[in-house]
Amino acid sequence: MADTTIFEHPLNEKCRTWLRLSHLFEQFDFHMPHANEWHARAAVTALLDIANVLSRADIKSELLKELDRYRHSLARMANSPGVDTERLNEILQELGDSCQGVRDVNGQLAQALRNNDFLSSIVQRSSIPGGAFDFDLPQYHHWLRMPQQTRAVHLVEWRREVTPVREAVNLLLTLIRDSAVPTPEQAPGGFYQKSLPGNVAAQLVRVGIPSTAGMYAEVSGGKHRFSIRFMDCDDWQHPMQVDEDIDFSLSICMI
Repeated sequence: MADTTIFEHPLNEKCRTWLRLSHLFEQFDFHMPHANEWHARAAVTALLDIANVLSRADIKSELLKELDRYRHSLARMANSPGVDTERLNEILQELGDSCQGVRDVNGQLAQALRNNDFLSSIVQRSSIPGGAFDFDLPQYHHWLRMPQQTRAVHLVEWRREVTPVREAVNLLLTLIRDSAVPTPEQAPGGFYQKSLPGNVAAQLVRVGIPSTAGMYAEVSGGKHRFSIRFMDCDDWQHPMQVDEDIDFSLSICMI
């Protein structure tokens, strides 16, 4: 579908975490190369958010479990007819490498960032509206005024602390998204609901509608069922469900 907006909704907490991390990594990558001070601030904010998400004690073990589960699940496909064995072996190797990269991280993920006194001072003040101003954080002000090349050295060094996570999350999300082929569906009166098979745990729902449709998809649900409401954007303060039949593409991703 040309010029399509995709709305994604995770169906479990692990996938929700991977999507949040991916979003933050994209934010960091967008702002990092720019010389402007406000881009530098945004890059640091994204990095601190990544460190905060990774502060959960179970994140590392959950990530390793998922990588290992995907590897075993895909390995069972090796003898299936029509499987591209060469590509499958490449993916299995990538999963193994990512698993080892995460396992090699000493202690909790991103702990070095949370232990960094400079970054910690920014975290402490950032909880206050406007708290990262020059007079609150003179050291941060000094850093922001440094040449972009100097700041970039620090940002690259800090990013290195979470690179194994980034690579693992990107690989997992790629496999999840590629696990389903979009199918054409219709939502009568702007509403669609579907029950999910109990023997396989779906991880992600992807809804595609034309970018020019003037509406958005509001997805809710969990591992047993989900629903989609297509909402009109004419009134941004009080959006309402459309009352017409809506054609859209649907992917229910599961591995």
